[in-house]
Amino acid sequence: MAIRVVRAAAGAVRRACGPCSPSLGPRLLRLSPMAGNVEAAAPVGARPERDTKARSGWRGGARIWEETEQRAKKLKSGPDADQYRKLPKRKVVLLMGYSGKGYHGMQRNVGSSQFKTIEDDLVAALVQSGCIPENHGEDMRKMSFQRCARTDKGVSAAGQVVSLKVWLIDDILEKINSHLPPHIRILGLKRVTGGFNSKNKCDARTYLYMLPTFAFAHKDRDAQDESYRLSADTLRRVNALLARYKGTHNFHNFTSQKGPREASARRYVLDMFCEEPFVREGMEFAVIKVKGQSFMTHQIRKMVGLVVAVVKGYAPESLLERSWGEAKVDVPKAPGLGLVLERVHFDKYNQRFGSDGLHEPLDWTREEAGAAAFKEQHIYPTIVSTERQEGSMARWLSTLPVHDFDATAHAAAGLGAKTPSPPGDSD
Repeated sequence: MAIRVVRAAAGAVRRACGPCSPSLGPRLLRLSPMAGNVEAAAPVGARPERDTKARSGWRGGARIWEETEQRAKKLKSGPDADQYRKLPKRKVVLLMGYSGKGYHGMQRNVGSSQFKTIEDDLVAALVQSGCIPENHGEDMRKMSFQRCARTDKGVSAAGQVVSLKVWLIDDILEKINSHLPPHIRILGLKRVTGGFNSKNKCDARTYLYMLPTFAFAHKDRDAQDESYRLSADTLRRVNALLARYKGTHNFHNFTSQKGPREASARRYVLDMFCEEPFVREGMEFAVIKVKGQSFMTHQIRKMVGLVVAVVKGYAPESLLERSWGEAKVDVPKAPGLGLVLERVHFDKYNQRFGSDGLHEPLDWTREEAGAAAFKEQHIYPTIVSTERQEGSMARWLSTLPVHDFDATAHAAAGLGAKTPSPPGDSD
């Protein structure tokens, strides 16, 4: 009886510890999986027992999922899945040149097809070239679009800069230009910081105003004498008057809807002068250049218009000083045909990011030749031919003899009415 009890106990030990080995002796007791959170070791020489989960395919589930994922990745990266690939967008600036004749300014009027703008053609070209998705063309905020200057009706540009997010496709400039008319060109492209805004980051803007020099002829001469040539003395007087605009002044009389005490009516002009005249198609022209921090609507055209009125003898020189005061002065507005946005400046941005080794400065030196060629091919010829065909400057000059520079002040006092703008002039 006792022997049977001992044998039963020995059998229990063997079952718990495993068979004996001459070299290793009895196996240690296996730890419970819960004790050390490790898998129990199988007895030496024993066949590993298959788990029921493994037999059902559960153990191979992770491997099967990984293989499926790899096949899915290969499918997405293949040529058949290009439509699912989401390309990264990058913030860039585009250097633009355009002739503004026939357009109602630069800024797009979303939902209005009656008045065509430069941005209408630009956005269409961006979509057609594959730079932006179609819904970005419908809502320009989705591509963070911003223009540096909002040019008026008929105004041209050789150095407009817009900022936006695009897909940097191959041959991007060539593809965009292939969908633009020849009088609108993208002249350059540069990468900028993600938060760049072309309007807010612009330090200054340079405009030019091209006009026939007979605009400076004295009022006793023919209003449209193409044989007129600007004398050196008259040019010096013109430049002396233009130089008086330099500095900070209250230009509330040089725009609309600005009161004399509004802080935003004060603008800083860095420089303004008239270059030497030149002859085109038998008619002499001159270019006035003005650089300022920013300009209000019609401000430059009125600055030119007032100087022309003084040089021709229709207004006294003292009217310049008076126009900066609080009294209302009706400053004549020169035609928009000759106004061109020539260049925009980003000096502060260049100082901060231009030499950090990560970003390139917004310097368009290499694009200057292309911009100059665009002006000679599309902007200057348009100004000359339009002036010859339509005579916008001559028509405007014919209104100066009857222009009442105090008309608005009289109207406010109930003593008169403002002289209407000449036909075709934009407000």
